[in-house]
Amino acid sequence: MTNVHRFRRADLVAQPWKNGGGLTREIVSWPPGSGVTDFDWRVSIAHIASSGPFSAFPGVDRVITLLEGAGVALQSVDGTVSHRLDQPLHPFDFAGERVVQADLLGPDCHDFNVMVRRSACSASVQVLSSAAHLTQQSHGLLFACRGHWHANGHVLLADEGLWWHDEPSAWTLTAQSDDAALIAVLIQPPR
Repeated sequence: MTNVHRFRRADLVAQPWKNGGGLTREIVSWPPGSGVTDFDWRVSIAHIASSGPFSAFPGVDRVITLLEGAGVALQSVDGTVSHRLDQPLHPFDFAGERVVQADLLGPDCHDFNVMVRRSACSASVQVLSSAAHLTQQSHGLLFACRGHWHANGHVLLADEGLWWHDEPSAWTLTAQSDDAALIAVLIQPPR
């Protein structure tokens, strides 16, 4: 599996947001060398430090999952998005072209973000707390939020993960602790 890459949350480089309201730690942006305007898919962890608008991403589907903190209330200008993201590890999806205001429900929070360009791919995001078998996909990512996991011979501790590309892989995942939680992202053809 030469196209499988390991990462640790502590090693991800923080990039400040344009509006100064937070930081993003990018895990992967595909294809290699792509930026925020030309990725097919992108996964990151954000630290939201103040209330404010999310950047709009036309043609992109987004999935946001609260990792830590009180969360945010999400409200779009056009009323199509209205959601309290206050339950950790419950993914919420919305269209990236929506102009969405994020109002903090506490001092700050951290969230896990998946963005896919609709014309290139789609994403399935699920949170696992026990053993699972994931179907074969050429691209995807696993992130151990809590506990200790075994994934096809790889050991993942909390805040560690794997992402893969061009490597059709099925995954057998086994939780090694009672409090284990893992986010699985499978990148699929467009819907």
